[in-house]
Amino acid sequence: MKTIIIGYGNPDRQDDGVAWHVMCALAQRLGLNAPTNIDDEFQSGSDINFIFQLQLTPELAEDISNYPLACFVDAHTGAIPQEVNAEVIDAHFQKSPFTHHMTPQTLLSMCQSLYQKAPKALLVSIRGYRFGFSDDLSEQTRELVPQAAGNILEWIQRN
Repeated sequence: MKTIIIGYGNPDRQDDGVAWHVMCALAQRLGLNAPTNIDDEFQSGSDINFIFQLQLTPELAEDISNYPLACFVDAHTGAIPQEVNAEVIDAHFQKSPFTHHMTPQTLLSMCQSLYQKAPKALLVSIRGYRFGFSDDLSEQTRELVPQAAGNILEWIQRN
């Protein structure tokens, strides 16, 4: 089924950029060429497209509305007990005290409001341990990348 994978985070802040690494691992599992650096584009498959950004923006609503499946990939801190957390999410507008912060649920809500449709969606978050100024993942987070990519692939195959 036609799917969009949206990873977000800051690749210059260590584990905050884990989504890019998960997307690369997923692309390789799908037999696609993964980019070798953050400035390169992901190769899209016939049914799967990839977008990586620093943060979610309202402009993504139009792109997302064209897909029956959307998977969001991000880092999380220790506030979530699972090291790799995968949860099905629905459209739900969430106010944020931060003007630059948008949740996947709010983005889905925008799809619903603007285009009268929203895809089935999954949010996969990966535990980050280090958020310093570096483009290398911590060893603990790097070890979680294959599991996160596997969770996404299983969800796509089930749907």
